[in-house]
Order: sequence, then C-alpha cells, then structure tokens
Amino acid sequence: MGTMLREIFSHVRAFLVAVMVTVLTVIGLVPLLLAALLKLVVPIPAFRRFCAKVVLTIAEWWVEANRATAGRLIRPHWDIRGDYEVSRDRSYIAIVNHQSWVDIPALLEVFNRRAPFFKFFLKQELIWVPLLGLAWWALDYPMLKRYSKETLKKHPGLKGRDLEKTRAACEKTRGVPQTVVSFPEGTRFTPEKHRRQDSPYRHLLTPRAGGVAFALAAIGDQIDRVLDVTIHYPHGTPTMWQLLQNRVPRIVVYVRQYPLEPEHFQGDYREDPEFRARFQAWINDIWQEKDRQIEALTREDRAEQ
Repeated sequence: MGTMLREIFSHVRAFLVAVMVTVLTVIGLVPLLLAALLKLVVPIPAFRRFCAKVVLTIAEWWVEANRATAGRLIRPHWDIRGDYEVSRDRSYIAIVNHQSWVDIPALLEVFNRRAPFFKFFLKQELIWVPLLGLAWWALDYPMLKRYSKETLKKHPGLKGRDLEKTRAACEKTRGVPQTVVSFPEGTRFTPEKHRRQDSPYRHLLTPRAGGVAFALAAIGDQIDRVLDVTIHYPHGTPTMWQLLQNRVPRIVVYVRQYPLEPEHFQGDYREDPEFRARFQAWINDIWQEKDRQIEALTREDRAEQ
C-alpha cells in the first residue's frame, strides 16, 4: 500500500508542476508577445535592440519563476563542475551532448541569468507547438526547413536558403549578447542508436559537424567563446516526466570553455573540402574529450556504489 501511495503521489506531483509551468507560460507570453510585436512594427534600430533585450529579460524571468515554483516540489542535486563562470555581456556557442529533454532544464539551471539567454535552431514545424511556438517566434529563434540532397538537385535555388534565413534572424539581435545552443548528435542518445551507428565513442553518438558549422557560418563573427557542456545522469537517463516526479536524484554538468578562433567559422563547409576536414577534426577532438569525461564520471559513479 505504501508503495502504491508513493507512486500516486509522484504522479500528482508531476501533474501539479506541469500545470504550474503552463500557467506561468501563459502569463509570461502576454508581455513577451507585446515586446516582440513592438520590435516588429517600430522601424527604429535602437528601439528594436531595446525590445530584443526586453524579450530576453522576460524569458529569463519566466525561467526563474518556473525554477522557484517547481523547486518546491522538485529537488535534484545539481553537481556543476568545471569552468562555468560566464558573463552576460559576452556571446557564446554551447556544444552539448544530448540524451533527454531534461538536458534543457539542466542547461537553464547552470546558465540562466548568468549567460545571455539561449537561442536554438529549430525545425520549421515546431512553430505550431502550442504556446511555445509563439514564444520561440518572439525570441527570434531561426525556424529552419532542411532540404534533402534530391530536393536540392531538383531545385538548386533552395541551396543556402536556411543560411540566409538564419543570418537574417541573427541580424535582428546583432549587438545583443546571446548563447546559441547546438546538439551535434542531432538526436537523443540511446543504446539502440549507438549500436546502429556503430559509433566510435563509448558514451556518445557520432557528431554531425555540419550543424555546428552551419550555426557558426551564420553568427560566428558574433561569438566570443565556446562552452563545451557535458551532461551526465549517474542514475540513468531520465524522462521529463521522471524529473517532474522528483525521481532524478542527481545531475552532473561539466563545462569547459575556450575562445572561438576565426578559423572555425571563416570558411565554406559545403564547398571547401579542406575547411570541412579541419572543422570535422575540431568537432571530433571535442567529442573525444567529452567521451573521456563521461567515462571518468561513470567510473566515479561505480566507485561510489
């Protein structure tokens, strides 16, 4: 009976947190959309930059409100390591391994209101996600539509269109510090995907360097530093529902950072084989070190058991 009651209570807890987050999202959307609309209709660059900062500030406080509210019911132990001292006056690209939707709250826990608010590159279809689609539009997240090689052969005019759209979206917030997030694996890690890929890494999928190269081609001249973020779940990869149930005892986030060198964004990844090879080698070096770090954390977990 006791086990059953605890199970029921965990689901009630998760439901309450989900309702609170939804209510706060609805409340936060009103000023967020108002500031975004003002930025859209008033053709004064200085005013638009001011509105962009207002939008980001509202988003940061929305995250803080959710952390404060949900924190009464959800209390994982945050084990944050490495060089995570950041500045709100600098722009960053965060290169992160991807295992779960819990990765997003983990990033926000470490960097919200410490680094500039996150900017994600999203699939165009996500604009239709209820509530969040509007928020992503207000935050000027680039909405991308990827084209297959076959489509590009039939319609060569589509080549480079995503890059143009991304640059245009980034121009709207030029001069406003930002943190661009990239998940080079392109999908969440699972043992099945790892086997199917025959990944050369023990704890990671093979990175797709093209995605990072695409982001840096659009905004590399605005980025000051690279945040190499490794997320590790000692008790197994959780779902978002398990986080809401308060069933994620500990989350480790390890951060390395270093300057972004011009050689990493001054080149044509698609058309220049030499630049592509150098860029892929750079991403692979990051991934090898990340894999070693996860292995060290895994051995540490075993020693503590």
